[in-house]
Amino acid sequence: MKHSPKSLLVTGGAGFIGSNFVHYWFEQYPDGRIVVLDALTYAGNRANLAAVEGNSKFRFVHGNILNTTLVEQLLQDEQIDTIVHFAAESHVDRSIHGPDAFLKTNINGTHCLLKAVKKIWLDQGVENHRFHHVSTDEVYGTLEPDAAPFTENHQYLPNSPYAASKAGSDHIVRSYHHTYGLNTTTSNCSNNYGSYQFPEKLIPLVIANCLDGKALPVYGDGRQIRDWLYVDDHNRGIDLIIRNGCVGNIYNIGGNNEWTNINIVTLICELMDQHHPQGAPHKNLITHVKDRAGHDRRYAVDAGKITRELGYMPVETFESGIRKTIDWYLENEQWWRRVMDGSYQDWIEKNYVYNQQ
Repeated sequence: MKHSPKSLLVTGGAGFIGSNFVHYWFEQYPDGRIVVLDALTYAGNRANLAAVEGNSKFRFVHGNILNTTLVEQLLQDEQIDTIVHFAAESHVDRSIHGPDAFLKTNINGTHCLLKAVKKIWLDQGVENHRFHHVSTDEVYGTLEPDAAPFTENHQYLPNSPYAASKAGSDHIVRSYHHTYGLNTTTSNCSNNYGSYQFPEKLIPLVIANCLDGKALPVYGDGRQIRDWLYVDDHNRGIDLIIRNGCVGNIYNIGGNNEWTNINIVTLICELMDQHHPQGAPHKNLITHVKDRAGHDRRYAVDAGKITRELGYMPVETFESGIRKTIDWYLENEQWWRRVMDGSYQDWIEKNYVYNQQ
């Protein structure tokens, strides 16, 4: 079932992937209408949307997805026909220390959205609608080193409170399609990187710490493997799914680009040696720290389905994507320094225990 979105509600649109999606969408569809709903928690930053604040087709609403009444009002007032649901607590490390917030936002919050769209879309007979749910490869659990990447048919085996909360939300979305006939799609993506990423995540943390001459924390032996996906390649995949994806289906979006954490850190060090030679060699800053609880060794998704059915293909190579990312952080130092406040530093000290391995 093809879908032509006219008015989008983007939840979590002030976050990393969500804000990049907003910029991507306006570049591709300048006549589109976007309403962003964001609670502006620690990872949401309205400054991420500064470039579109003056656009008459853009509206920002500071609010929570748990507020069903607010969502219903937005759906009606803005004549929303498409929801792209990014809003989530999304960092595994934080979920280990405080799982309650993850269950509340990721499960209950998603259900609040679904209740609202059922009332406004289904109960009022709105046939032209789409609810796209953005999920993660972590719902599938961990892979052995020589195992084939996860397909959409792989059993869910989440190993962290974060992954479990996202798995729960995936199932609730699926149930609203099968029980009530809601037009839903879901995407499970691999690790994203790019501009506007909160600097607690690996790549921006390494870039920032290289510039400041601080230790580069690497969990355990650093041999954990992740598939890395440039954020705009992720958004291209979401675009294809929204417009051409099969209702009720799940699509994996991956970069076909597996790296160990230690190799990622080493590569960034080498590139930062070129950009910031006074700190070279930055690899001397690498510090192995105590591994986190239940740390999955490998994630990788098979993106064959979205490629076969929708013609998806990443545009960025890892070499081009990581260079774009480093350039962005070097050019936007004021942005990331502003978000690295005292509470963020407290969190870093809590999570990365600097014990030499």
